[in-house]
Amino acid sequence: MVKVTKPLGRALLAVGAAGFALVAYVYLTLPDVRVLAKTNPSSTAFMELRAAEAAREGRTTRRVHRWVPYARISPSLKRAVLVAEDAAFWEHEGVDVEQIRESIQASWEQGREIRGASTITQQLAKNLYLSPSRDPLRKLRELIIARRLEAALPKARIFEIYLNVIEWGDGIWGAEAAARTHFGIPASDLNARQAALLAGAIINPRVLNPARPTARLLRRQQIILGRMGQVTPPVPVPVTVEAPDSPNEGVPAPEQEPVADPIPDEIVDEGVTAEPASPPDAGPVPRPFPTPAPADPQPPL
Repeated sequence: MVKVTKPLGRALLAVGAAGFALVAYVYLTLPDVRVLAKTNPSSTAFMELRAAEAAREGRTTRRVHRWVPYARISPSLKRAVLVAEDAAFWEHEGVDVEQIRESIQASWEQGREIRGASTITQQLAKNLYLSPSRDPLRKLRELIIARRLEAALPKARIFEIYLNVIEWGDGIWGAEAAARTHFGIPASDLNARQAALLAGAIINPRVLNPARPTARLLRRQQIILGRMGQVTPPVPVPVTVEAPDSPNEGVPAPEQEPVADPIPDEIVDEGVTAEPASPPDAGPVPRPFPTPAPADPQPPL
């Protein structure tokens, strides 16, 4: 048995105390997510980060963002995003332990750094409050916030916020802005093929452009389409939600009746001003945001 000397014992106690203090600090300085139960966020940490990046580079930046209720987002987009980002969304409580274990094992076997395995709830925590940094402390905060989100909000509310704030191109935030910018239609009118392109682009939204899909994005689209029948979007729980103060980012007046629920080349999207030819089944040619246009009906998958 190894004898623990007094200096070593004191060092171990100091390390333990420091670790406890760090965890306590992280926990006590986390945001209060309970406000999200009834208030839509008008901005996110990622939106502010992109604006700061542009300012440092001397560029002007845009923010195209329009909040829409959960019922006015296409069921096809909900299914496609679940397939692409978190098929086990129903089963976990913010952190998919099994997926993390598999990611660590695969990374170890392939000799690369650990990546992936982030749930939709973790992605939302990162987008709302944190940054893309891979700093371990940042990751710890992300995990704790994700658990807090799951404890404070219904699954459908977490998914609604996620779909309304994630990045879908340079300055494009949320499903409504993405649908109108890339396809010229509201988020409620997205068909399965358009939804699969949008979901496939989430992995690298400032490179993969759903309106001008590369071969890589088209392959991801086909994989997503083949799996969309295997997931079920969460059912919303009725709540009264307060609109954000900003008129440019708030909840718009209804434009149509709610819809029932039933995986590069580097491309920088500088706005939809031209009309590039769309590949087969990619959806209508984009029109400038925010003019809505009806989508051509697509046969069921």
